Amino acid sequence: MVRELCGKVWGGLPTFDPEVGTVVREPDGSGAGYWVGAPTVYHDPADGRYYMSYRIRRPRPDRGVENRIAVSDDGVTFEDIYTLHKDALGTESIERCCVYRTDDGKFHYAISCVDPADRKWRTDVLTADDPSSLDASSALPVLTAYDIQGEGVKDPNVYRIGGQYVMLLSYAPRPSRRTVGGNMHGTGDVYNTGITKSHSGLATSHDGYAWTWEGDILTPPDEGWDQYAARLGTIAWTPPVFVGLYDGSRDVGGNYEERCGLATSYDLRTWRRLTPEGPWVVSPHGTESVRYVDVVADGSGWLYYYEMARADGSHDLRVQRVSR
Repeated sequence: MVRELCGKVWGGLPTFDPEVGTVVREPDGSGAGYWVGAPTVYHDPADGRYYMSYRIRRPRPDRGVENRIAVSDDGVTFEDIYTLHKDALGTESIERCCVYRTDDGKFHYAISCVDPADRKWRTDVLTADDPSSLDASSALPVLTAYDIQGEGVKDPNVYRIGGQYVMLLSYAPRPSRRTVGGNMHGTGDVYNTGITKSHSGLATSHDGYAWTWEGDILTPPDEGWDQYAARLGTIAWTPPVFVGLYDGSRDVGGNYEERCGLATSYDLRTWRRLTPEGPWVVSPHGTESVRYVDVVADGSGWLYYYEMARADGSHDLRVQRVSR
């Protein structure tokens, strides 16, 4: 379902109707907590193939049990080629990950997982000649909560822009005042405590290996439908601006059921929200969640990949092709 005001083109990016998308992956079960999604898709200019990362989640205590990489020739029909189980990392949960390729031909898998040492979300990178041969034992932390002076950093999505690599990230800043009796990391998910909020940050790299934290780029507003979470997850270049799609929620109760908003930027550092009155697109079912949207330019159109709430409370993974 799309809001009426969004029957237009925003900065060159057309709207889409999540209900009519093609289901790419089904959840493992029925009901809240059974989610498949958090997609990112890398369209490789070298071989023309689409490399999709997606996550499988089950209710606690399982949580995010594994991420998979699937490959496609058309961007719609995917075949799994790699599975990363949380046990291989010694973590209690995995979140959104992404595939990217550097100029030396190497494939990289940027992953987010709960650090077993302090139960704070961190971002690691695995590297291999081919995604199917990635080895979890080679994972190297590139951004931790300590590195950003925050309480967690996760959900990477990497782009090559202007001769450098840029990484979008969700991060939890240190709260100015601790909630009385609050335990930020007792559950291994600071984002679901209400003690801090979900912000968007940026990291940059000249080679795709070493990353520098640049800081906050999108902060939840003081009030509104997105005052708790403003998680910028994907960007599209539609000259003369970048259009970003972000996940928003009003409070911690919507932490796992965010909806999609829009923002624009000229420089990737300063973003203007285009949807202050409400989300851009929502599911017609249940919590109305449409989240973790990724968009890929594809010839004469766009491919939208997203996680969407179903009537039974679970989430599935869909794709929709929209003409320019």
